[in-house]
Amino acid sequence: MSLSFPRAACLDRLRAGLDEIELPLDEATQARLLDYLTLMDKWNQAYNLTAIRKPLEMVDKHLLDSLSLLSHVQDAPLLDVGAGAGLPGLVIAIVRPGVDVTLVDAVDKKVQFMQHVIRTLQLPNARAIHSRIEDMHGHYPQITSRAFASLADFVNLTRPLLGAGGVWLAMKGQIPQDELHTLPAWVKVTATPELRVPAALGERHLILLTDQDTP
Repeated sequence: MSLSFPRAACLDRLRAGLDEIELPLDEATQARLLDYLTLMDKWNQAYNLTAIRKPLEMVDKHLLDSLSLLSHVQDAPLLDVGAGAGLPGLVIAIVRPGVDVTLVDAVDKKVQFMQHVIRTLQLPNARAIHSRIEDMHGHYPQITSRAFASLADFVNLTRPLLGAGGVWLAMKGQIPQDELHTLPAWVKVTATPELRVPAALGERHLILLTDQDTP
């Protein structure tokens, strides 16, 4: 792990953010989140996993942003589409060991990184798959995405993977009214709650959607 990674400062930043969003996490979980961030920082020096390079900024825009999804995640298998460096899926897997998380990305180096994290942090509830969405199989009760595509592309591409009665959880900034207007007729928007993130991250929302044509 990187000797230059400012772990103490990042831990302070994480704890301050958790206090701000009123999300209590035990010290062991906080340490595992920082272990994950340390690995990301190290790999970022050789691979372009994420455009965010400053560790303190990564605490805010990667860890705390992903943690904002927690209260909306059910205790059921979760598919993270276009997971990139593992956001939000690996954060969910670390904090909620009872949730089986499948992460998929089409970029091999990003999948290799996620697999490395899963091995290093010993996350038996997580698996990372190198694949295009169109080639994926199976059914998931919940599918999420943080920065994958427009809402219409998100639901169209992943519709075959959504289990009966399942829900899409799309993380967005402001509510994307233009994207909502272009959704297929079979999609129902069930809620658009504001996500609780540190004030510095600005406005964040979750778009919850279901398929009206399935039971």
